[in-house]
Amino acid sequence: MPRKKKQPEAPKGSWLTTYGDMVTLLLTFFVLLFSMATISPGKFQQVVVGLKSALTGMPPSVLTGGKSLSEEPLITSQRGVYQELIRIAEEYKGKITIQERDEGTIIIMQDMAFFAPGTAKLTVQAKELLGKIGSVIIEHTTNVLQVYGYADDQPVPEDSIYVSNWHLSSARASSVVQFFTEELKKRRSIERLADIRAGRFDPEYFYDQQRFYPIGMGDWSIRKEIEALENYIENEKQLATIRYQQNEIDQNAYNEMLASLNKQYSARVAQLRNEYRRIDILIKREKAK
Repeated sequence: MPRKKKQPEAPKGSWLTTYGDMVTLLLTFFVLLFSMATISPGKFQQVVVGLKSALTGMPPSVLTGGKSLSEEPLITSQRGVYQELIRIAEEYKGKITIQERDEGTIIIMQDMAFFAPGTAKLTVQAKELLGKIGSVIIEHTTNVLQVYGYADDQPVPEDSIYVSNWHLSSARASSVVQFFTEELKKRRSIERLADIRAGRFDPEYFYDQQRFYPIGMGDWSIRKEIEALENYIENEKQLATIRYQQNEIDQNAYNEMLASLNKQYSARVAQLRNEYRRIDILIKREKAK
């Protein structure tokens, strides 16, 4: 009987080629996913700190009392501080918003007369609120505090000492920092005199001027929103005009639509100006030096 021909054997190690191709394709796939992803700066920084501590042989550990990935905890991890801020926000009926962001915790205070019109002079109402907020975030955290000042779209008066709304907003932020580091510091030093004598409270440490950073935001934010509003109103007016030209509506209906749009525009601009009577305080993740 004729002998059966032996099947040619596959070369040894050929499966490694297939395996290598699969690994390369997987790597390419994940690189593609990573290139389309949005990186969170805060979370990325935490990963960097974690890898650095792990590679240096000192990984963070709760059991061994190691530090967390964030060098300085935010107010949301300090329940007493956070609850006190929520209580103040409820007292002012929604005019205070607390948000968590990658760079830290931001406290937004708006729709209040913080300053006299066209000036950087704090009102009595503003000092009352800032005193409550400041005594909490300044004396119960050691983070850097950035204070943001704003101005609305209205030009500064001709006789104003400020050249532009940029100068005005910067002066307003500086007024808040000055209030914290001078007036509030003096008031709290008197209120907590017993704690100072007992060594439980050091106003020079918490109210150090190097901890505060005033930042002027100018009027670009509100102008951007007003520009979007103007585009919307203009588009609605053009649609109304087309409907009128095509005899879908009569002259009276057309005039009423234009009047309603103008009224809507004026009401929204007034609302925006109230919203940008505003002060923001950002509690940075970084610890004050």
